[in-house]
Amino acid sequence: MPGLLRGVARTAVVAGTATAVSNRVSRRQAGRWAQQDDQQQASQQAAAPPPPPPGDDMTAKMDQLKQLGDLKAQGVLTEEEFAAQKAKILGS
Repeated sequence: MPGLLRGVARTAVVAGTATAVSNRVSRRQAGRWAQQDDQQQASQQAAAPPPPPPGDDMTAKMDQLKQLGDLKAQGVLTEEEFAAQKAKILGS
């Protein structure tokens, strides 16, 4: 009988340890994914020009082009991204 209890106890300890390790790994991975999502959202928000404010259309376009130029100068936008956004602003 003591051998049986020892075996059951050992199995319970191993199962409990495995569960704890598995939960810790899952939480750590979820935290990493959340951090990557936050970084991607921040970079997408920085690259997207703000919507045009209501009012004078030409002034709004000029302001957007200036902001795009600033983003390009800071290295946030590549030449291709800058050209695409510029065409979108001027085409609208």
